[in-house]
Amino acid sequence: MKLYFHYLSLHIRERMEYKKSFLLNLIGQFLGSFSAFLSVCFMFSRFHTVQGFTFSQVLLSFSVVLMAFSLSECFFRGFDVFSTMIGNGEFDRVLVRPRSTVFLVICSKLQLDRLSRMLQALVMLGYALPRCGVEWTLPRVGVLIMMIGCGMVVFCCLFICGATLSFFTIESIEIINIFTDGAREFGAYPFAVYGKGVLRLLTFVVPLACFQYWPMLWLMQPDSPLFYAFCPLLSLLFVIPVSLLWRLGVRKYCSTGS
Repeated sequence: MKLYFHYLSLHIRERMEYKKSFLLNLIGQFLGSFSAFLSVCFMFSRFHTVQGFTFSQVLLSFSVVLMAFSLSECFFRGFDVFSTMIGNGEFDRVLVRPRSTVFLVICSKLQLDRLSRMLQALVMLGYALPRCGVEWTLPRVGVLIMMIGCGMVVFCCLFICGATLSFFTIESIEIINIFTDGAREFGAYPFAVYGKGVLRLLTFVVPLACFQYWPMLWLMQPDSPLFYAFCPLLSLLFVIPVSLLWRLGVRKYCSTGS
């Protein structure tokens, strides 16, 4: 952890060399994600509920997804731009260093301007918490925190999946963005609104619904099975196949010669 915080301090000092640029990036990231919030507002200006979910309940689910995505993009950005590390041969140096490849890729890129999206998520969460109809107790607060933390891990795993594909394709491919940037946009609503097929996909294949939709049902509907509250923990099982995929990619890696 000491080494990680050393890398973090280096990235902070680097960003502070250009304070105005950093500030403008913060504003740009905030406004970019603000458009999704406006679309939700416009939807509820016409309809009072979406599949039984009120405006505050939708904001609660949206803030969980946006906060989890923002944290993963901020602190695990190295995997999202991993193809450049492959293309310029920088990963060759990573392999000869006496640290985990995953750790070194994480530390290679920290996108701190993504924290402005997290600020937006905090504002939405602060608005939704007292209005979503949930009687907040210590267990429910714990489940909410677990939703965000496990969501961050799931998004990180998706970034690693995209990075692993770069071992075989050199350049990144856009299909993973369906589940990363796409999930950030479509996560503005509970995933069940997109149909049973999509909900099954996002439960059993890519466990986005495990940290958003199912635990949210337990929070909002007291008669829901207790099992739903522990679904975020089940999403952590996604780490197992992703770690195996990463190891396979590292074993198959051939230098680009750059």
